[in-house]
Parts: sequence; structure tokens; C-alpha cells
Amino acid sequence: QVQLVESGGGLVQPGGSLTLSCVASGFSLSWYTVRWFRQSPGKQRELVAYSTDTGRDTIFADSVKGRFTISGDNDKNTLYLEMNNLQSETTAVYFCNGGPGDSWGQGTQVNVSS
Repeated sequence: QVQLVESGGGLVQPGGSLTLSCVASGFSLSWYTVRWFRQSPGKQRELVAYSTDTGRDTIFADSVKGRFTISGDNDKNTLYLEMNNLQSETTAVYFCNGGPGDSWGQGTQVNVSS
């Protein structure tokens, strides 16, 4: 069964950092493009970044370029989204997406607030 499970969200102060995880099961991350999206209240879902080969090749949206990075662990079949210098506008639910059937995780909430 193909599944993506995000975790790592939480409350962080402006300027802080957070690392999200996306654990894949039922397929290998190294074979598929996997994307990170986010959705803020009242806004459309926004593409943040995507990676191939478990984070070996990555592309980021201009809004996060230079602040977000992606890494991966093939043994754990997990992709990580490291987010630095977080600001209030990055408050959102973050989702990973990809794999066969274009699966979605349930999302993890990130709140940036002082």
C-alpha cells in the first residue's frame, strides 16, 4: 500500500527553524519525484519544492529559495524538508506528494508565531 506520512510540524518563533519528515511506504523515494506543498488558511495549496532521487536533485519556489533545503535517507525511505528563518507567512499545513498514484500525506501543521 502506497502511503506518505508527514511529521515534524509544530510551533516555532519567527526566525526559527524546523525540519519536516515525509516517510514513504509502498514505493521507493529514489524512483519518484516527491513534492512538498503547503496550504495557509484561506489560500490555495502552494508548491514549495520538489525532489528526485531522494533529495539528490531539488528545485525550490522563489519564496523559500535559500531558506529551505531537502535531504533524504534511502535506508529510512524518508525525505526531509529543513526550513530556516521561518516567518509568519510560512504558517501552513505542509504536505508531501508523489509516488505511484500521486499520493498525498495527511499533512503536518507548522505555526510561526511569537
